[in-house]
Amino acid sequence: MKAIVLAGGFGKRLKPLTDTIPKPMLPIKGKPILLWQMEWLRSQGINEFVLCVGYLKEAVRDYFGDGSRFGVRVDYVYEDEPLGTGGALNRAREHFPAKDLFFAFNGDIVSDINLSDIHQRCEEANATGALALVQLPSPFGIVTTTSDDQIESFVEKPRLADHWVNAGIYCFDPSIADYLPEIGSVETDVFPILASEGKLVASKHSNCYWKSVDSMKDLEEAAMLLKA
Repeated sequence: MKAIVLAGGFGKRLKPLTDTIPKPMLPIKGKPILLWQMEWLRSQGINEFVLCVGYLKEAVRDYFGDGSRFGVRVDYVYEDEPLGTGGALNRAREHFPAKDLFFAFNGDIVSDINLSDIHQRCEEANATGALALVQLPSPFGIVTTTSDDQIESFVEKPRLADHWVNAGIYCFDPSIADYLPEIGSVETDVFPILASEGKLVASKHSNCYWKSVDSMKDLEEAAMLLKA
């Protein structure tokens, strides 16, 4: 099975670390984010990767090469200028399977989500795309109270069960190529169109860990989630 990883961003919120290291290569417990992701995906049967790289792309290419030392195959799609997630996917369209579903991922997430659930959801719905959704992690601790406003408990940064967010994990039919812009965002320029046409479905995941690494604090929290 094949995965396309969107790993070309600047990582501005992680400066000065990203002045010299692209965000997907930032280390967590001594391993780049992208390697953590690749090991997770390989454990679920994905052994072909297309890495869409731009900013400091040489660092990614020099580390992963053709993927053979990690037991996978790696190809690259290069951005000479920022194309956005939709544009990067469009640039990678020659790597889309002819008929089979494939996965796409943001290159800054760590998770243990079961990919077969997303694949099955997309296949059974005959959808153009399926999005993995996770419960919104509260950025703050929650205080619960009794009916008479006595403090009852403190819950540190719980998942908010009634609110779901895009996990940056997608399963696509190759026909997604018909919707992709040359420059633009798959999240804002493509998904709303697919949703309006009834071609986009959700795969909800609550019993999992998931972290998008966007800040120094995220790096620290991801380190607590991951097992070396």
